[in-house]
Amino acid sequence: LNRVKTLEDDMMETSFNRCLSTIDLTLLGIGGMVGSGLYVLTGTVAKEIAGPAVIVSFIIAGFASLLAALCYAEFGARVPKTGSAYMFTYVSVGEIWAFLIGWNVLLEYMIGGAAVARAWSGYLDSIFNHKIKNFTETHVGAWQVPFLARYPDFLAAAILLVATAFISFGAKVSSWLNHVFSAISMGVILFILIMGFVLAQPKNWSTQEGGFAPYGLSGIMAGTATCFYAFVGFDVIAASSEEARNPQRAVPRAIAFSLGLATGAYILVSVVLTLMVPWHTLDPDSALADAFYRRGYAWAGFLVAAGSICAMNTVLLSNLFSLPRIVYAMAEDGLFFQVFSRVHPRTQVPVIGIVVFGLLMALLALVFDLEALVQFLSIGTLLAYTFVAASIIVLRFQQQKGDVAMPVAGGRPNPEPHEGPSCSELKEYESFSDKLHLVDRDKSKEQREPGQLKAAFEPYLEFLSDFYPGEVVTVAVVTLMVSAICLCSILVFGNTHLHLPTWSYSLLLVLFSLGFLLSLLLIWAHEQQHSTQTFQIPLVPLSPALSIILNIYLMLKLSYMTWLRFAIWLLLGLIVYFGYGIWHSKE
Repeated sequence: LNRVKTLEDDMMETSFNRCLSTIDLTLLGIGGMVGSGLYVLTGTVAKEIAGPAVIVSFIIAGFASLLAALCYAEFGARVPKTGSAYMFTYVSVGEIWAFLIGWNVLLEYMIGGAAVARAWSGYLDSIFNHKIKNFTETHVGAWQVPFLARYPDFLAAAILLVATAFISFGAKVSSWLNHVFSAISMGVILFILIMGFVLAQPKNWSTQEGGFAPYGLSGIMAGTATCFYAFVGFDVIAASSEEARNPQRAVPRAIAFSLGLATGAYILVSVVLTLMVPWHTLDPDSALADAFYRRGYAWAGFLVAAGSICAMNTVLLSNLFSLPRIVYAMAEDGLFFQVFSRVHPRTQVPVIGIVVFGLLMALLALVFDLEALVQFLSIGTLLAYTFVAASIIVLRFQQQKGDVAMPVAGGRPNPEPHEGPSCSELKEYESFSDKLHLVDRDKSKEQREPGQLKAAFEPYLEFLSDFYPGEVVTVAVVTLMVSAICLCSILVFGNTHLHLPTWSYSLLLVLFSLGFLLSLLLIWAHEQQHSTQTFQIPLVPLSPALSIILNIYLMLKLSYMTWLRFAIWLLLGLIVYFGYGIWHSKE
């Protein structure tokens, strides 16, 4: 269950076509993030969850995403392989965890694509005064079932099939299409901002309209959990790193640029929206178009609708772009059905995966309800982010493969001259612990290796120096995760569901915070790798730890139905893994 993936010597060789530049990746990332969220989510959150303080929600969500994004950036530069969170977890934590992350990300992309397609058709419908909806309801019929949509959405299914066809033509075609739609979408956003600030009325934030934060701090935090969904798209950059020309530089840059631009767009658009019309009168389905329409600019509403349709196209493309690649990575490692790892010789994309999952997405969009779907989205993402952050800590304090001493006659083996040491000698050692047993335990060397205690702490933590390098850190990461979960549970449920008296509430908070901080200190007392070649996240282990605690907090804020559906999906995943993956794994 805990075997880790051994990487090839040459990480740049691939059956894909390395054709994407930094700009291509950045636009893919922006396309993935600035989509329906900008046109749909801002209105919904402002009206129902946070009021005008949706701006604060976006700022916090943007910060939480930045922490996660930096982890992705470091990994994407170090391991330029497709598969994003799945691959990163497989390299550092272990197989079953990687499979479950991949399984969740898979569901999340399918739901993301389906939800966007539904929003897309809803928007188009609202331009034509709901003619499509009424036609479908009269001729096909409507049904009242929880989680299912009111009526089958043929338009959404159709757009998904068209997008699938375009994606299967190869990375260059997808990228070019994405450029076109992104350009239109950005033009429209600029127009919204300029026009919106002209129409802004500060009195819409005043107290007689309910004030800036009508739902208080809890509203802002609940809004953050929903807004976080808006930034999900950046992992498309990590998923397409196997198609980047120079991933070591392109991936970190593209992630930074796209996240910065997307956050800016979200914050400014929500400022404009809540200043144009009072927040409690917003139409949650098509807030922006409706706002312009009510201020007497019906033509502007039409432009906004056109822009939003382009933006949703980019999200669809980026979802359909990364999903088959993650499935490909899992199939390539033998954890998922082998048929999905076939790459078409001419277009150099995994065609079978694209077609199968495009059809599945179309089916989802046809019959399921948007709201029930979107809630489900955040949990897989947050879980993936949590594991990637934990993987960063584990990997940073692990020895580089060349440091693993082989028992050679004549003492120390010759260290490898280059950075990425050869892997051939490691193939015979299956698990991580076997590698650890071979570690050279000669303490007299001046230069300490990653995972060993820093010299300054040696006198105080003498008892820890007997462990293998990296072992203490791994245990500390686990305690860190456990204390983060307990701490967040107390924060979220302490006063509401558990009805704790004040003294026990504060005592438990102090205890778990201490556990969290002690694990952090313990990790920090060890040496870490310092690589000059690729991007590294600053302030390890603090920034990944912050990311972990934020993600867990947001996960616990989700509704219990989401957790129930999540558990069912996990069970299905475990059946697939134990029925197929564990026996066919390449490792």
